[in-house]
Amino acid sequence: MSREIIRTDQAPQAIGTYSQGVKVGDTVYLSGQIPLVPETMEMVDGDIEQQIRRVFDNLQAVARAAGGSFADVVKLNVFLTDLEHFPVVNQVMADYFSEPYPARAAIGVAELPKGAAVEMDAIIQFE
Repeated sequence: MSREIIRTDQAPQAIGTYSQGVKVGDTVYLSGQIPLVPETMEMVDGDIEQQIRRVFDNLQAVARAAGGSFADVVKLNVFLTDLEHFPVVNQVMADYFSEPYPARAAIGVAELPKGAAVEMDAIIQFE
């Protein structure tokens, strides 16, 4: 099966040796996004809610570049340096997703790239 690399200027450019997304068949793997502003490649100013929103906006931009949307997300992974922020993830996620919700994992980590407090990646499946 061939692979298609997904790229958009509407999300931060890769800060390492990876692609923003990779489509294989009917599945798209969205790389982890942190709260970087695409235009400046700087971390978003603001509290944890604004950081989470920026991450969702970044993921959504890559999903759209792949021809999909958050309605196509089947799996979401959330990485937090402080699991106390998990209720905020739930609150903000309700603004971006509707039922049926994707499968999800929330993982507490010691550190994330560029000192981010949150990172997320996702898998999209087209029907």
